[in-house]
Amino acid sequence: MEAVKAKKHLGQHFLKDDSICDNIANQLTGHGAYSKVLEIGPGMGALTKSLLSHEQYELFVMDVDKESIVYLHDNFKTLSEKNRIIEGDFLKIDLKKIMGDAPFAVAGNFPYNISTQILFKVLENRDQIPEVVGMFQKEVAERVAHPPGSKTYGILSVLLQAFYDIRYCFTVDEHKFIPPPKVKSGVIHLTRNNVEKLDCDEKLFFNVVKTAFNQRRKTIRNSVKSLSADKDTSGPLFDKRPEQLSVSEFIELCKILS
Repeated sequence: MEAVKAKKHLGQHFLKDDSICDNIANQLTGHGAYSKVLEIGPGMGALTKSLLSHEQYELFVMDVDKESIVYLHDNFKTLSEKNRIIEGDFLKIDLKKIMGDAPFAVAGNFPYNISTQILFKVLENRDQIPEVVGMFQKEVAERVAHPPGSKTYGILSVLLQAFYDIRYCFTVDEHKFIPPPKVKSGVIHLTRNNVEKLDCDEKLFFNVVKTAFNQRRKTIRNSVKSLSADKDTSGPLFDKRPEQLSVSEFIELCKILS
């Protein structure tokens, strides 16, 4: 079959460099004792080939693009015969119907237009996803991996870093893709930490983080006013801006507010 045409509305940019695909696949460590890997947005299977070379993993691939699904069935017979090529939307699909209750890793050269939503879905399923290796737009990758104190540190950084240890792996130039995107890309690696439950009200934690960063130029005292009506906000935490607070400080803040 002919090459799949990259579709702008699906945010498709196909990798064409085998060494980069190998490098992404080699980031997987097996952390969390999983045996299954789910690749999201395989397109024409450049990364799929590299993932298949790691025979200790049972690979599943999922794409919403019908043309890619046909191409994968034609070119990856072993996956096709084992019913591991799934036509579906990662954001909408019930993952347990495909992966069961077993832990699994997520990998992919993720479509830029849904990459942050993919991470939020990972977060929802964090107890089943111990490891993630993915390619993102460089600024998204940096935002997720950056520690407190930088302008790129934000909602996604705090929420993910509460449950995952995150490492920025490497940067990928535009010309390594078909068609080349207008921005550089970055690969990041997430491994689930030991936090089963936050030491505060988790719903409040998510709410406080979002509220604070939505008014990131204000101090915490001013940004969370609506949540702190009858609370003592005289402490030093309340003098800071959200990007200055670590995960543990946000947890401390939630304890005060609750």
